[in-house]
Amino acid sequence: MNVHIREAASKDVPELSYLMSHLLGREVPESDMHNRLQFVDSSRYDELYVYEMEDKVVGALGFRIREQIEEVARYGEISVLAVDPEYKRQGIGRQLVAFAEQLAIHHGCKGTWLVSGYKREQEAYVFYEQQGYQRTGTRFVKPLSASEG
Repeated sequence: MNVHIREAASKDVPELSYLMSHLLGREVPESDMHNRLQFVDSSRYDELYVYEMEDKVVGALGFRIREQIEEVARYGEISVLAVDPEYKRQGIGRQLVAFAEQLAIHHGCKGTWLVSGYKREQEAYVFYEQQGYQRTGTRFVKPLSASEG
């Protein structure tokens, strides 16, 4: 079986749009995915990879370097982890997490972390805990409008 993880490219936009739509629970149009890919291309900290099986993209990994001033350390953040529902439970997620951990080591990171949304306890939380991740807190977010600030 021909399997590999590689950097995402513009040819992957349709599959990435599908994977992100499934992950987020709302449609991510191809135009939005194209913009996200351009954002990643221009970022010093963000990377986007695809898991390709027999020339079909069935998974995606977003990876970001986070510099922590409170520890004077770097962490690798798994910002996106998505697997095509038809291919779940085949080890793809585990391979993508392991790939992210190797990226973190390569970048001199102290560890890796991720944020997983609510309502994912039955599947995602259990998966991450099986990979050795621990719950350490809750993220707070406040959307800002352009008029604030």
